[in-house]
Amino acid sequence: MSVWQVDFYRRPLKDEMGNPLWELVACDPTRSFTAQAFCAQSEATANWLTQQLKEFATRTNALPQQIQVFRPQAVSLLQAACQPLEISVTPTRHTPDLKQFLHQRAAQYPTLSGYTGQPYHPTELEKPPPVPLPENLWGDRWQFAALAAGDLVPAFQNRPIPVREMPEALFPIHLQIPSTAPVPGVIIEAGRRSMPLARWLQQIQPVALNYIPGDPDGLILEAGLVDRWVLTTFTDADVITAAKTFQSRQQVAKGLHFLLVQPDDSGMTYSGFWLLNSNEVI
Repeated sequence: MSVWQVDFYRRPLKDEMGNPLWELVACDPTRSFTAQAFCAQSEATANWLTQQLKEFATRTNALPQQIQVFRPQAVSLLQAACQPLEISVTPTRHTPDLKQFLHQRAAQYPTLSGYTGQPYHPTELEKPPPVPLPENLWGDRWQFAALAAGDLVPAFQNRPIPVREMPEALFPIHLQIPSTAPVPGVIIEAGRRSMPLARWLQQIQPVALNYIPGDPDGLILEAGLVDRWVLTTFTDADVITAAKTFQSRQQVAKGLHFLLVQPDDSGMTYSGFWLLNSNEVI
């Protein structure tokens, strides 16, 4: 499937008339193709986007089948623009090549005549405060865990797990993680709530689990494009020590970790499994 990663948003630039400028930026996952175009804010419409995507396609001889978007404000406009072109639009934080390209573009803005000097971070998004996990979904018990990187994929790839998200890009071998390195994770035992919890997690699209020290300490689940959920809080000294180990192992494993939902600790039945990466969090 041919894929473009696309961003469309205002930049710290103005045109000759003083109008804020918006920029459409596109690239493929290898960045063998890159393209960008500016328009005044008054022209930032779905129709303009449709025509500009067609123009970009003349450089590749074909439109993509899918467009990936990480910025929430760009999703609806691009969906409207892509509908007549029969291109699917996928909201996802996993657009590393586009984000790298946007940082390179941002470094060029101060050299342009319309630069405003406004504070600007090309991939930073405004995030809502984390909200509690729905009480009717929370499991009976949870724990930190770890698996050797070489065992992680074989342990879950071919098991009959109803909800499973294991992007190949996050396989330890592709991240060049040593096979003996411990990959940290969180296991939730949810009993009868196991499948409802797994389905709910599938709906919100987990991205990463982050340990946040505080009063109390907690685990924050990053999901979707900017959503944040309080998975659990804790004050126990042993749990805090385990959380710090979880965090340090994440760093060693290049952000890779996992989330496993199961009805019990028998090891016979799993409801949901996700490979996650904290480096996806902007």
